[in-house]
Amino acid sequence: MSPARKAAPGKPAPGLQLSVGYAVARTGVPSSASFRQWAEAALRGARRRRATELSIRIVDTDEGRALNRDYRGKDYATNVLSFPAELPPGINLPLIGDLAICAPVVAREAAEQGKRPRDHWAHMTVHGVLHLLGYDHIDNAEAEAMEALETRILAGLGVTDPYA
Repeated sequence: MSPARKAAPGKPAPGLQLSVGYAVARTGVPSSASFRQWAEAALRGARRRRATELSIRIVDTDEGRALNRDYRGKDYATNVLSFPAELPPGINLPLIGDLAICAPVVAREAAEQGKRPRDHWAHMTVHGVLHLLGYDHIDNAEAEAMEALETRILAGLGVTDPYA
């Protein structure tokens, strides 16, 4: 991309289709513009250069628990769940998947960990988008690589190392 066409910080990157849905009261929950900024940062950090579509749903504890139970077999609400798109062979769409972020869990964790809530929201968004792109933390090597990438992306957003 030529310098004249380069996306300015805070501006939408060409090719990102993002849908944000709120199933909770909006008090204390970031705006869709913030989620866009964080998703774009994750995509840039992972060097994704093609059109991308994803959705983020902000859920309450009941919905977060039901999703975690039904899809992961774990009967509790967790901070972020990622659902990578499973497209049939031969279907080439920009859809990478969906995220469900549990607002009460994110708020509780931020307080317990002494983090600014906005920083923890940014971390959960970046973390979830990286999962949609295929990053994982199942073994130590994967975890180290994913955490290092998250830390770099978040530093570019002015967020301190969430793993420090």
